[in-house]
Amino acid sequence: MRIAVTIILSAVFGLVGTAVGHHSDAGYDQERIIGFEGTVTRFLWRNPHITVFVETPNEDGELVEWGVETGSTPIMTRSGWSRDLFAPGDVISVRAHPDRQHRAHAMMISIEKSDGSVWIQDESDTQATASATSLDGVWKGIGATTGPFSRALDAMPLTPAGEAARASYNFQAESPIRNCIPPPPPGTTVASTVYLNEFEVLDDRVVIRSEFFDAERIVYLDGRGHPENGERTNLGHSIGHWEGDTLVVDTTLFAEHRSTNGTGVPSGPNKHIVERFSLSEDGTRMIVDVVLEDPDYLVGTFSATKELLYAPHLQLFRYDCDPELSRQAGFE
Repeated sequence: MRIAVTIILSAVFGLVGTAVGHHSDAGYDQERIIGFEGTVTRFLWRNPHITVFVETPNEDGELVEWGVETGSTPIMTRSGWSRDLFAPGDVISVRAHPDRQHRAHAMMISIEKSDGSVWIQDESDTQATASATSLDGVWKGIGATTGPFSRALDAMPLTPAGEAARASYNFQAESPIRNCIPPPPPGTTVASTVYLNEFEVLDDRVVIRSEFFDAERIVYLDGRGHPENGERTNLGHSIGHWEGDTLVVDTTLFAEHRSTNGTGVPSGPNKHIVERFSLSEDGTRMIVDVVLEDPDYLVGTFSATKELLYAPHLQLFRYDCDPELSRQAGFE
């Protein structure tokens, strides 16, 4: 069996890119699609990505084992997958984007089993099923608001240090995500398109949990300020207050992070974020207004809005990132 390669038109590529929008295109050639049939040898149900290992003959007739990567377990569980979906010996047909370094790795588009069932990674927006009366509960990002948010951050003018960092960035060697280190805020807000967030509103604090790397933020509402010479952490130190029904969160004391202000642009110790969380009039959406300053790497003030859908029918899953598997990834 030979591997078939297809060059796809940009219009089609736009649709494919949307489906795998949380992957970095640095590791895979998303302008090409390969297709092949093979036999499953292993099925790893681990994060940051599930991998189906498939054995198929190359052009010389020698058997080669391909690693076909998909999304993480939370995403794929909501796509209908389970840890027993594939077993060694299953014959499957794969469509995927090939590895840019010509390794036997690929990023899945679809897998067809011998029974004719086709399995994909479903990241489509969910529909509103209920209205919230507070910020408390489970929320999923609305995809249409993610693109403008991310593009606006990528378009921010950079300081000389920011320009140099972006130009020299090597995600294979430097990506914090490859060591299971989550992005600092507002990274989990951006990731909420494919990962759920849960808000737990208490009298003295709000706990914000994200499926993405199991990140958990505590927003203190007890009137305290930021500690002088406080410990710097990846998620920073957050204090908040209510302005009517709007939660206003001030976060500082960030640790350095190599790539969060757009790909390859770090965040520095002087980073400061103010977020405003409020409900839409009908209670089906959360409006998140973000104002960010990071003077070590960004010129000026970044501001953008992201919306999340109230999703009480969805369940958060543990991420439990595996550092060894993460460092093998072809994507960030």
